Amino acid sequence: MSERRVAIVTDSTADLPPVLAAARSISVVPLTLHFDGKSLLDGVDITPEEFYRKLPSASTHPTTSQPSPGRFAETYSALLEDHDAVVSIHISEKLSGTYASARQAADMTDPKRVHVIDSEVVSMSLGLVALVASALAAQKLDAAAIESRVLAMRPHVQTYFSVATLEFLRRGGRIGRASALLGSVLQVKPVLCIRDGLVTPLERVRTFDRALNRVVELTREINTGKGVCLIVGHADAQADAERVARELEPIADTLMIQPLGPVVGAHAGPGVVGVGCYPAELFPLGIKPALMAAAIAPRRD
Repeated sequence: MSERRVAIVTDSTADLPPVLAAARSISVVPLTLHFDGKSLLDGVDITPEEFYRKLPSASTHPTTSQPSPGRFAETYSALLEDHDAVVSIHISEKLSGTYASARQAADMTDPKRVHVIDSEVVSMSLGLVALVASALAAQKLDAAAIESRVLAMRPHVQTYFSVATLEFLRRGGRIGRASALLGSVLQVKPVLCIRDGLVTPLERVRTFDRALNRVVELTREINTGKGVCLIVGHADAQADAERVARELEPIADTLMIQPLGPVVGAHAGPGVVGVGCYPAELFPLGIKPALMAAAIAPRRD
């Protein structure tokens, strides 16, 4: 039997670094990116760097598909051989068929031992929830207790971001309530969030710089005095992500900068910068990888 009684599973839209997922015993089931005539497993057959490099010259708009129930069932079956149960946490059901696929796989495998959760978020925020679930599993909590803690946390996990263009969200059909911003005569930059599992506009500002300032301000607002667990995500916008991280570093209990993977990037488009966050008092993670040090060091210019 594994030291952990409960195995944690998520999908590749959590955009967790593979090294961190492995270190925290999180199994990641990849979605598929259909790009330039090929079907590629997200983060396995194509890295974020390769995807953003090839995107400008792509002949058609990339599309994505959820993992098959069979792929999830294989993962669950293997994990149940040496765990009591599985807790599987996924991208918002309103953004992807991944949750439905995982539910189907749970029924095919062992519905009493596989607990499937709709995180109602995506990317940086989903990654944070998976990390919390992994930490709870390491504390030897049972699956029902982990599920209950994750569901209780869900309303407190925020996702704030801005996009360079709404075009990718529109083409991919993931624009949600932000469709109200399309066709605006004014050149404005949207500040967006994920609310009730959907992309939702919060406000409009004049420049991308101001949009990022608002993302920083909104993240600071959730600080109850005990800090914030946060991941800064970006689609080929490292410098902007580093700036946001530097500004939030003083309040960060957990801080990482992560490229958005190809599947999330295909829907958000290049240039996106955002923050997934929750008040650290809910569950301090205390993750500040050494590789962050350079990114958040004060500039010497």
